[in-house]
Parts: sequence; structure tokens; C-alpha cells
Amino acid sequence: MHLLSLTDLTRENIQEIIGSATHIKQHPDHYTQALAGCILLMIFEKPSLRTRVSFEAAMLQMGGHSIYYDLGTSPLGSGKETIADTARTASRYVQGIMARMFRRADMEELGRYATVPVINGLTDYEHPCQALGDLLTIQEHKGTLQGLRLAYVGDGNNNVTHSLLHACSKMGMHMTVGCPEDQAFQPLPEVCEQAQSFAQESRGSISILHDAQFAVANADVVYTDTWMSYHIPAEEYQRRFHLLEPFRVTEALMKHANPKAIFMHCLPAQRGNEQTADVIDGPQSVVFDQAENRLHIEKAILVKLLGT
Repeated sequence: MHLLSLTDLTRENIQEIIGSATHIKQHPDHYTQALAGCILLMIFEKPSLRTRVSFEAAMLQMGGHSIYYDLGTSPLGSGKETIADTARTASRYVQGIMARMFRRADMEELGRYATVPVINGLTDYEHPCQALGDLLTIQEHKGTLQGLRLAYVGDGNNNVTHSLLHACSKMGMHMTVGCPEDQAFQPLPEVCEQAQSFAQESRGSISILHDAQFAVANADVVYTDTWMSYHIPAEEYQRRFHLLEPFRVTEALMKHANPKAIFMHCLPAQRGNEQTADVIDGPQSVVFDQAENRLHIEKAILVKLLGT
């Protein structure tokens, strides 16, 4: 079994992973040998702090080992070896592969040829581990997921937004994306269609709005992400900043949400861009609980896929 996309998981699968992560977080001593003898190959085409450190820590804390593999200095990265051959070869050495890659198609090819579990650590299309950790954080702070309102504001055409749309719609949440009207900033139509279908089954809802205040109205969770991802060329910064500025999360914008709303950000954050410092460093922010929960949700994923 792989974890390549949240679309492959049922609501029950997601609930099981969140429940397991909660138990692991509360009883870490019970899992110190859960992955004894297991090796995780970590393939990085795209840099990371949280993904690398959390997966390495997870393996170490559960008795396993991880290998960091930088594509920038590898035969695969230089085009001298195919993804298929890399997957087949690595599968003979390790018990699992976690990959953080630019292209969705490359992740899918890795999963197609690997004979050990493959975990999607991020692609240009989605970020399932982040979204699962976010659900864990929301459940911890709100006690439930069903019926909650999550407002994502900013650049809606990115991997985190796509995975949140999949995750929230499967769990019966009401998700609103507040983003510019420019199509380049809106979630991909196919993702919206999938999420709408999932929401119909779960009694949730999905909506795309182009006004930040309307988007966050009565929200239980206000979420944003960096405006300047790794792949954005420097010459695009000024244009993006101009279009996204009305969607900055400020204290004034947070007042349109539920008074008990929490603020989330998957990090890295740029204070003064997508949010102001008084929001991310303020009392409603749970961003570092959110960052910590990447560790616990990844432990649950690893135990499910690699454990015995």
C-alpha cells in the first residue's frame, strides 16, 4: 500500500490514521521499537525543513533508520537513471520510500514501480502528509471535524490547498477558498470537482470566493500559506504581491471569523506577506502545534505502511 494521494483514502482510513497518531502522541514509549529493523529511503528533489526532520525523527524514535538521498547529486537527478529503475533498485534495499518531488507524474511513476510502500512527501499537485497533520491539529483544538468551517485565503492553486480540499471534503467539513479571480490563483478545476463529490457524500461543502472577508466569515479555522513558494521566479514576486495583498491575514480579517477561531499556516511563513506578525505570533495561532503534529501523523503513516 502506498500513500500517494488523499483521494485514495476513505473517510475511515483518515480517521484511523488520526486516531493512531493521537495514541502514538500520547504513548510514545509504546512505539520505541515499532519500526525496529526498518529503513526508510527519503528522496528529496525539493528542499525541506519539516518534512526531512520530522520523518528522520519519526524513524529514529520508533527504532528505525532513514537515508537522505538528494537528487541534485544523484544519477536520477542528472538523468542517468530512470525513476522506474531507481524504484526497483531501492525496493531491494529498504522497507519504504518517502519522496518529495516537483512533478506529480514522477511520484506516480515511483509508486508504480516500487515494491515497497511509497509516501508522498509533496509534489506540485498535493501534500497529503501536511493535510493529515492539519486534521489532527484541528481535531485536537476543536474536538471534532464534522461540520467545522475552514477558510483558506491566499494562493489557492497550490499543493496544500488541493490536499486540504480533499481532506476537508472527505471529513464533512465546510471549506472556503478565498483567492484572487485570476485563474492562476484558483484551485485546479479537477480538484474542486473531486472535492465537491466527496463533500456530497460527507455532508460538507466547498466554495471558492474572491473576497477575503466573505471567505473567513464565521470560520472556525483560518489557514494561509506562503505567497512565494520555491518554484516562483523572482520576476513574478511584485505581480503576485499586488494580487494577493487583499488576502493577507491580519487581526482585522481574523475578527470576521468565529471569535474562537484558530489560525494555521503550514510554514515557512513570511511575516508581512501572507499574514502579519500579530496573527501568526498571537493567541489564536496554532502553527507550531501544527508543525509538531507532522511528526505524530507521519509516525502513524509509517506504522500503518511499514510496521508489522
